Amino acid sequence: MAHGNTLFCFGIGYSAGVLARQLLADGWRVAGTARTEEQADRLRGAGIAALPFERGRPLPAGTLAGVTHLLSSVPPDDQGDPVLDVHAADIASVEGLRWVGYLSTTGVYGDWRGAWVDETSPLRPSLDRSWRRVYAETGWMDLWRHHGLPVHLFRLAGIYGPGRSAIDNVRQGKAQRIVKRGQVFSRIHVEDLAAVLRASMAKPDPGAIYNVCDDDAAPPQTVVAYACELLGVEPPPEVAYETAQLSAMARSFYVDNKRVRNDRIKEELGVKFKYPTYREGLRAILAAEASP
Repeated sequence: MAHGNTLFCFGIGYSAGVLARQLLADGWRVAGTARTEEQADRLRGAGIAALPFERGRPLPAGTLAGVTHLLSSVPPDDQGDPVLDVHAADIASVEGLRWVGYLSTTGVYGDWRGAWVDETSPLRPSLDRSWRRVYAETGWMDLWRHHGLPVHLFRLAGIYGPGRSAIDNVRQGKAQRIVKRGQVFSRIHVEDLAAVLRASMAKPDPGAIYNVCDDDAAPPQTVVAYACELLGVEPPPEVAYETAQLSAMARSFYVDNKRVRNDRIKEELGVKFKYPTYREGLRAILAAEASP
């Protein structure tokens, strides 16, 4: 069924790596980029035709020939979107592209003081890095508007999964129960993210925008407490956001407070979450570790 499908992914990291492994198992050809030659070597060992790519190191001519599905998870830098700046013309000239996806962030919505947003909500970012995402989204959508490419935007909540979750933070002694009144964060398990992307590939709708988050925007301290409960350890004490020891990057995540609607991925793509909340997701991470 998957004969002839080739995914090319700019930036095969944690999230795209899960999708890539699933598609390889289904008989797809998968190629893509890594930041370094060492990372590319590791991907090649997993059966992925990988090449190093960065702004000053473009891909060889013809690399994208024969690609049917293209995904970018490369974040913009302070100059713009490296993929578009270097390879937009190459992408626009690929014949037979059936699906293009760009992984953005729910940060484009900015701060809504805990109110709900959906894909039609105005974009009013609070942070420079979120503004860069807005400009990158526009650039990708221009490939649809001006070149007819089947582009889809995915605005991702915080991604977690095996090796990257509250459970890992607790074990590493990094977890803090930081309390900021009314603050919630949306999140998505990496396997459910892959399921959303696959559902979109199976049902392309060029120009579509999708929020990708689970059903429970929860206070961060609640998630840490649940991870501690699962691990059978005492939770760290609650700390007020105002006095918490946080890096500038960690503190910046608390600037935005919103609840993100996910109706569109359910109604239009038929996605059914394997992990509708962080509880199922964290339990499954532990269960997978316990199984032989």
